[in-house]
Amino acid sequence: MIDIKLIRDDKELVKENIRKKFQDEKLPLVDQVLELDKEVRDLKKEGDILRASRNSISSEIGQLMRNGNKDEAENKKNKVKEINEKLIDMEMRETSLNDKIKQIMMKIPNIMDSSVPIGEDDTHNVENERFGEPVVPNYEIPHHADICESLGGLDKESAGRTSGNGFYYLMGDVARLHSAMIAYARDFMIDKGFTYCVPPFMIRSDVVDGVMSFEEMDAMMYKIENEDLYLIGTSEHSMIGKFKGQLLDEKELPIMMTSYSPCFRKEVGSHGIEERGLYRVHQFEKEEMVVLCKAEDGMNWYNKLWNYTVEFFRSLDIPVRTLECCSGDLADLKVKSCDVEAWSPRQKKYFEVGSCSILGDAQARRLSIRAKGSEGNYLVTTLNNTVVASPRGLIAVIENNYQEDGSILIPKVLQPYMGGKERIEKK
Repeated sequence: MIDIKLIRDDKELVKENIRKKFQDEKLPLVDQVLELDKEVRDLKKEGDILRASRNSISSEIGQLMRNGNKDEAENKKNKVKEINEKLIDMEMRETSLNDKIKQIMMKIPNIMDSSVPIGEDDTHNVENERFGEPVVPNYEIPHHADICESLGGLDKESAGRTSGNGFYYLMGDVARLHSAMIAYARDFMIDKGFTYCVPPFMIRSDVVDGVMSFEEMDAMMYKIENEDLYLIGTSEHSMIGKFKGQLLDEKELPIMMTSYSPCFRKEVGSHGIEERGLYRVHQFEKEEMVVLCKAEDGMNWYNKLWNYTVEFFRSLDIPVRTLECCSGDLADLKVKSCDVEAWSPRQKKYFEVGSCSILGDAQARRLSIRAKGSEGNYLVTTLNNTVVASPRGLIAVIENNYQEDGSILIPKVLQPYMGGKERIEKK
């Protein structure tokens, strides 16, 4: 959510930002906010005049009573009562208007960074840089689901009976490989100086409203029936929510945390749920990184974070690239975002394994997260980034380490997490 002062001072800037995101249907919201804001400010002025008049009349009442002018004093008291009743009505009106303004403001997109490429959808995302040399072996690589099943590591049929489409059982060494990758990601980030955290896996609606747009919430979140609780779609939501309503000491910044959680997503939309494999599912696990910092340090941290993910995958010897998200593919709260994509030797193309975002003070404004500095209090900047999400990360490891005999070589950095095991072989 942007600062309403920006709309007051430069509404055309806000409208142009909306146009660049190809959301012209939201353009009227800017003028609606200005109209409602004018009503609020007019009410405040009128209220100030009434309060001044009430104070003046109240001071006269005492003097009238001392002088024995009881009738006139009673008339003055009635005027004070009328003013009080009018002020109550005005304050209720002001509260109602402010609620409307907030609801509209939460639909107006954050101001994007000037470096964000302009494009209507993800087909206009721009490749930034490649890391590692993509390799296609001279033998066929089966679909990752077939590889896992041949290793006794995947059972989607049973998951369909227990839970439905979009769920799975991981078993044996494939399940161990999945857990090894998550554990290694945890230690990788701890070594970077991040504090490890296991957050709540459910959050209240006021936290959901604080960390994401309404459109994202409808497409992603599962609501717990008869409870004001939602299953998290990603752990940064509860990690940012940890600081809701807090005034932090500037000396604590930057706050750097890495978190583990299961994640739950409805995956509503044109892409749907992948019937066969593990790429798009309702439940997965993830190691995340979250940073709270000063505004002036935000972009520096943004570049550090996506580089950490690149470094993580390169330590697994997996080629990756970074892809700059264009304006139309950028979620409303984000200032700038890039995806990290891993190489798929089977498909001979890259696929998304993580996303890095800087959100400016949008989440902090919604959740009232401030820092106390020498020159006063200010909203912090928030960032988040995927270290690794499995099973997507698992798919990348399996495909890039698949051998002609059907076995999987275990990356050296993961072997200590699998008891020194070097290879997963067919049963």
